[in-house]
Amino acid sequence: MSPSSHCELCRGDQISTRYFEDDDCWIADCVICRVPMVVWRVHDPAPPDPVRQILLERLATVADASYAGRPWYVDDHMRKIPDHYHAHART
Repeated sequence: MSPSSHCELCRGDQISTRYFEDDDCWIADCVICRVPMVVWRVHDPAPPDPVRQILLERLATVADASYAGRPWYVDDHMRKIPDHYHAHART
């Protein structure tokens, strides 16, 4: 899908701590939850499994450092923005 000018995740405004970004995704603190969140740069709710795996590996690198060894889990239930893939690293 093409980017949506109405989607805040497509815009990717840097309004919280930004940990990582490349052509595939960006990772920043969620402005609502204040936990690391990976956002796929494609406006689509369902990345192919190989892409999803890459996104979650990048999130894991940030979450492992952010949580300093404390356990965390991936939450990719997209409540507020269900049409753009993103996942949170929660404790």
